[in-house]
Amino acid sequence: MHSKLFPDSFPKIPDATVEYDGSFYAFAKAEHLKDTLLEETPWRQNEIKLFGKTHNEPRLTQLYGDEGLDYGYSGIKFKALPWTETLAQIKADVEKAAGAEFNVCLLNQYRTGQDSNGWHADNEPELGQNPTIASVSLGQDRFFHLRHNENKDWKFKFLLENGSLLLMKDQTQHTYKHQIAKTKREIDLRINLTFRKVVK
Repeated sequence: MHSKLFPDSFPKIPDATVEYDGSFYAFAKAEHLKDTLLEETPWRQNEIKLFGKTHNEPRLTQLYGDEGLDYGYSGIKFKALPWTETLAQIKADVEKAAGAEFNVCLLNQYRTGQDSNGWHADNEPELGQNPTIASVSLGQDRFFHLRHNENKDWKFKFLLENGSLLLMKDQTQHTYKHQIAKTKREIDLRINLTFRKVVK
């Protein structure tokens, strides 16, 4: 892991707590983890309803976590699979860096630039009042967008790099929405791991 976490050069996001380390894992380690998770994970293709029509969710997903936990969003429900050795080690690394404990991890696989995750906040009731969300990116760099719920001038866009760690804490899920947008560029696969703590 990178020894200097959350450098001062990362832009200050007003009315939020957002921290970033672009080299949390070195390139070779990040590539190894990506390839391992790609092979180990029983990926799910979920269906979502938009305007009364059913569509495939534009990415593949899976949930891991402590025994007996479940989690869901937008009508999609998961029962957590038991931690693998790979995910347990990543979880330990992330918890040490974040100074927080997590009990579930939602994995997203973005296969091409057409896979995406639309505007949303991770504000489900089971995550508690002001959840800490820790996001590890492996593989292709993708742009991450943030926009404030009230101040339309507070829009931010930055690259989530291979091996990076992003933390969103405190009121961030109540004041901002975020997305991974589609791109027409030909790009490679990305795996994103978002660690959360279910409190219900």
